[in-house]
Amino acid sequence: MSATLGTFLAELQPDWKITVFERLHDVALESSNAWNNAGTGHAALCELNYMPAGPDGSVDPAKAVAINEQFQQSRQFWSSLVERGVLDAPSTFINATPHMTFVRGEKDVAYLKKRYESLREQPLFAGIEYSEDSRVIHQWAPLLMKKRRKSDEPFAATRVPAGTDVDFGALTRQLFDDLRERGADVRTNREVRKLKRQPDGTWLVTYRDSIGRTPGQIKARFVFVGAGGWALKLLQRSRIPEISGYGVFPIGGQWLKTSNPALVAQHRAKVYSQASVGAPPMSVPHLDTRVVDGETSLLFGPFATFSPKFLKNGSMLDIVTQVRPGNILPMLKVAIDNPSLITYLVGELMKSHKDKVESLRAFMPTAQDEDWELLDAGQRAQVMKKDPKKGGVLQFGTEVVAAEDGSIAGLLGASPGASTAVSIMLGLLQTCFPDRIEQWQPRLKELIPSYGTTLNPDAAAARASMTETAKALSISA
Repeated sequence: MSATLGTFLAELQPDWKITVFERLHDVALESSNAWNNAGTGHAALCELNYMPAGPDGSVDPAKAVAINEQFQQSRQFWSSLVERGVLDAPSTFINATPHMTFVRGEKDVAYLKKRYESLREQPLFAGIEYSEDSRVIHQWAPLLMKKRRKSDEPFAATRVPAGTDVDFGALTRQLFDDLRERGADVRTNREVRKLKRQPDGTWLVTYRDSIGRTPGQIKARFVFVGAGGWALKLLQRSRIPEISGYGVFPIGGQWLKTSNPALVAQHRAKVYSQASVGAPPMSVPHLDTRVVDGETSLLFGPFATFSPKFLKNGSMLDIVTQVRPGNILPMLKVAIDNPSLITYLVGELMKSHKDKVESLRAFMPTAQDEDWELLDAGQRAQVMKKDPKKGGVLQFGTEVVAAEDGSIAGLLGASPGASTAVSIMLGLLQTCFPDRIEQWQPRLKELIPSYGTTLNPDAAAARASMTETAKALSISA
């Protein structure tokens, strides 16, 4: 998020001075790191939680289409940066990887077919395929079908060949490398400790070196807090009233990973399924192809873990020190209203390595314990906030919180996160720089041709955009 916003500002206002503070010794070591997230180019091609079945069994494609529109903006922006040499060869951060959904049981098969029927009419989902034929699904993803018998239970799958796998760590590092070349001051091993509004409307940013703990200060006219789970704590320290009532609930994760060439060669897809009862949307099980630093491997998960830390490199006191008079009641209400989530987390924490491989066998019947190792994923700080009707709600999404005058803003939450960073930061520019957005529009249109419009209502425009960005990014159209 911070790298995306910094790149926008460098393009739109090259005369502005940008300073970046990072707690760790390098950028992209937390949530953006390739092994801390699924790397899915979230375009709602395979994620069922963006199209839940209604009480009458109907499915509404609106949210899935909206998320796909956002990802198309990311594709356009990255394409523009590749063509100008800002980003390296596309294969260093994005690779064509079909997106699939695989379900079992009559109820889920019926749902998936309805979802397919709804999405195939949408231009942004052109090319989506559906099958209940084991031979076809075997061609798409052999590991799903080996030793699986149709007589056991019905199954079905959808497939979109134009899906992607994204190394957001590599992408983030490349964006920051370019910002440095443009004159941005990227300071690693610097922890921001305090944000204080000054009488003239600027912000005094107090920080200290992670090594040596030498303190420092800098004044800024605008501050963006793109610190993952840590964003809540920094926004609380800014004392802007808009952050009152917010809290976060940390959920960690683990993957099963294999680099066994014989297995990797048989699976080229990201295959999502339904979340188990009580599981948060971020814990939807999926078997993914990952390409990181040129090496291809497979991940399965995530399996939820719990830590009171808001970041992998956070503090054990994070979950306690976030408590304020304004958020304690919403947080208590969330705890009362989500017993199934607590039950789910306890169950996940009790799973052994063998239990986790057994979960994998629902996808891959031939999975062997010895082929898979456990890998820690990142921490996700899910938003808890006030709600006028319920008192407090747990929100599985992202949300920008900005001061009324637009001088400071931060991002809370997780999925779909990085995939839609471009759209989220465009919204932030509109919110925080309303007096400049009009003069920026011509440049934004150059970087993102569909800026200010939507692609899905115009099949020709959607097809043209996806074809152009696929060519620029060396991925499937």
